[in-house]
Amino acid sequence: MTFESIIIWIIVGAIVGILLDTVIGGMRMGLMGAVLIGIVGAIISGWAFYTFGFHFLSGIIGTIVEAAIGSVLLLLIFGVFRRF
Repeated sequence: MTFESIIIWIIVGAIVGILLDTVIGGMRMGLMGAVLIGIVGAIISGWAFYTFGFHFLSGIIGTIVEAAIGSVLLLLIFGVFRRF
């Protein structure tokens, strides 16, 4: 795990959070909430993929894909629970 990977997780998480908040709309968490949850999802998924040795692709593209997957999953899960 490199410093570059962590920075990429944060950037991708923020971007995915903004995009999902825009696309889904009505998530009722605001822009900053979506960005923060996207970042947390990216960091958690990046750490998990790194820890368990599971990688989709190598290099920066793989890091971006892993971060995007984690961000999307956490944002969707959070959005479902927020609706209740």
